[in-house]
Amino acid sequence: MDDVSESIRNSTHATDITVLGLGAMGSALAASLLDAGRSVTVWNRTPGRASELVGRGAGTTDSVAEAVLASPVVIACLLDRSSVEETLALAAGELRGRTLVNVTTTTPNESRALASWAADHGVDYLDGAIMAVPAMIGSRAGQIFYSGSRAAYDALLPTLEIWATSEFHGEDAGLASLVDLAMLSGMYQMFTGFFHGAAMVATMGMSASDFAARQAPFLAAMSEELAGYAKVIDGGDYTVAGQQSLEFSDLAHIVRASEEEGVDPSPIATVQALISAQMAAGHGSEGLARIYEGLRPAT
Repeated sequence: MDDVSESIRNSTHATDITVLGLGAMGSALAASLLDAGRSVTVWNRTPGRASELVGRGAGTTDSVAEAVLASPVVIACLLDRSSVEETLALAAGELRGRTLVNVTTTTPNESRALASWAADHGVDYLDGAIMAVPAMIGSRAGQIFYSGSRAAYDALLPTLEIWATSEFHGEDAGLASLVDLAMLSGMYQMFTGFFHGAAMVATMGMSASDFAARQAPFLAAMSEELAGYAKVIDGGDYTVAGQQSLEFSDLAHIVRASEEEGVDPSPIATVQALISAQMAAGHGSEGLARIYEGLRPAT
């Protein structure tokens, strides 16, 4: 039995898990653990946030150090990397020998830095990236990506699965964050595209709700094209027959239409700039997916 599993199963601590940070997500994580029968200690910088969870059976403490000492497993769900560092610094000694699961949103390098800090302090570190809103916690609808300590992930999996579908991406602690932020990039750019389109049709009096009713099914249908684009990118051949060419995909007319209506064209102009760069490099007859080559790191 590995050390992580043994410490979890043979723990004589007051509770099973400590949750640091009781914002909307931290509270949802703690509540779902209580619902599943886990004993939980909670801590928040503003003590009043804990009252509802305490009423449901959670323990609470006045200090981070006491909260950490209460459990063999500590969950950090805070604002950002700085808040994680500041909070954990208050209990660095108490964390030694424990497992830390950080589900605070951080960049890959920030996650790696936290993993390095944890290793220096004798803490087993698992990084988590939550692809869910608080209301999805406790169901299979959400996803949480993990990277870092494989031993910690394996030992904690029955608990992690209480929250959402779990997926391990490797022992490099930054990988879960990388996948998470890459997926969010696509989501936010899709939303921004919708906002830009809504601003365009607003000039003719169409409401955003009316536009959404038209745009949503169209985007859903277009999302079916992702697998095809992915196959082209993975194959590296942008000349395969059947692709929409960059020349055909020129979006200058959408940029001009935005400008004519007094709408900021920057969202679509950014895409057009990527297309133009590939066309200028002589790839106009190749497929639209060719713009991937202008985005990825140079090899």
